[in-house]
Amino acid sequence: MTKWLSKWLRKFHRWIAIPTAIAIPLAVIIKLVGNQNLVETWEKLDKIPSLLMLIMALSGAYLFLLPYIVKGQRKKRSLAKEE
Repeated sequence: MTKWLSKWLRKFHRWIAIPTAIAIPLAVIIKLVGNQNLVETWEKLDKIPSLLMLIMALSGAYLFLLPYIVKGQRKKRSLAKEE
């Protein structure tokens, strides 16, 4: 992948972490102590924390594996130059 895309994904991952860190505890608090109207309203938006967690997991997995991917690409390039 290009350096620009990796930088963009890293920045995106950081910015998505903020609403995720807010939405998940908020969901728990609303479900535990919220009144019935608030809980019903939140249940309509209940997919948002799950979606944010999925995005965080996918982008985090990519960022975790990125050094290994780059290392493998460098190894292939160096082997191709030697031949």
